[in-house]
Amino acid sequence: MNSEVKVETKVIQTTKSKVHKKIKNGSPFSGWRENLAGYAFIGPMFIGTSILVLFPILSSFVLSFTDWNFVSGYQNAKFVGFENFSKLLTNPLFQKGLLNNVILILAVPITLLLSLSLAVIINKYVYLKDLFKVIYFMPFISSIVAVAVVFQVLFHPTKGPINQLLLTLGVENPPGWIADVTFALPSVMLIMVWTGIGFNLIIYLAGLQNIPKELYEAAQIDGATAWSQFTKITIPLVSPTTFLLFVTGVISSFKVFDLIIVLTNGGPANSTITPVVYLYQQAFIELKTGYASAISLVMFVIILIITYIQFIGQKKWVNY
Repeated sequence: MNSEVKVETKVIQTTKSKVHKKIKNGSPFSGWRENLAGYAFIGPMFIGTSILVLFPILSSFVLSFTDWNFVSGYQNAKFVGFENFSKLLTNPLFQKGLLNNVILILAVPITLLLSLSLAVIINKYVYLKDLFKVIYFMPFISSIVAVAVVFQVLFHPTKGPINQLLLTLGVENPPGWIADVTFALPSVMLIMVWTGIGFNLIIYLAGLQNIPKELYEAAQIDGATAWSQFTKITIPLVSPTTFLLFVTGVISSFKVFDLIIVLTNGGPANSTITPVVYLYQQAFIELKTGYASAISLVMFVIILIITYIQFIGQKKWVNY
C-alpha cells in the first residue's frame, strides 16, 4: 500500500510540474496574440485620441511661438519666439479675463455648500428622493444655450419677469443684470450655481450612502446636535467627494464659454470676458491663431498649477 501511495504521489507531482511548466512557458505565439488583441481593442480609442487631442495640443504648442492664422496656410507661419507670450502677459484685457475667472471660481464653493445641504436634507427628511434627484438634475443636462436664452429673457433690464416682480414689490431701480457692468458677472455666477447643483447633489447623495448609520446613532446617544453631527461626521466623511467636485468644478470654471457667448458675448464693456472667450475672439474673429495658441498654453499651465496646489492642500483636510 505504501509503495502504491508513493507511486501515485509521484505521478501527481510530475503532472503538476508539467502543467506549471506549460503555463510558465506557454505557446511561442500566445503572448504575441494576446498583445495583438490588446492593441486591437485600444487602437480605435488611441487613434481617435491622438488625432483629436494629442495632435492639436502639440500643434498648439508649436503655433504659440509663431505669427500665423489658419487662413493663410502653414507656409506663411513666421517664428516670433516668446513675443506672443510677452504681449499676452501685458495685455490688460487678458488680465481682466483672468480676474473675472478668479471671481467665477467663487461659484464653486457656493455650489458645493448648497449641494451638500440639499443632499443631507433629501437623504434624511424627504420622501420620493428619486423625484427630487430628477428635478435638481434637469438644469445640468439641459442645453446650456437654451438655458442662456431663457435667462436672457428673465434678466432683461426692463421687460424681464424678475425686474417686473421687483417693480411690483416696490423696488424703484432694480438691477440691470446682464446689461449692467456691476451685475453681469454675478448673473453668470448665479446661472453656474443653478446648473451645477444637480450634478453635485447626485454625487453627494452617493457619498452620504456610504457613511455608517451607527456613527449618527452613537452621536445621538452622546447628545450631539444635528449641527454637530453635520460638522463632525458628515463634512469630514464626504471630504473625498468634496475634493473631487472642487477640483472638477475649478477646472470647469476655466472652460465656461457657451454660457457667456450666448448670454453676454463678453460684455457689457468686457465685464464678463474670460480667457476662453478672449481666446475665441483672437482665434476666430481676429484670426490670430499663433496668439490664441499662446493663450491656450498659458491657461493650460495655470490650470495645471492650480490643480497641483489643490492636490497638495487636500492632505490637510481630506479624510480617506
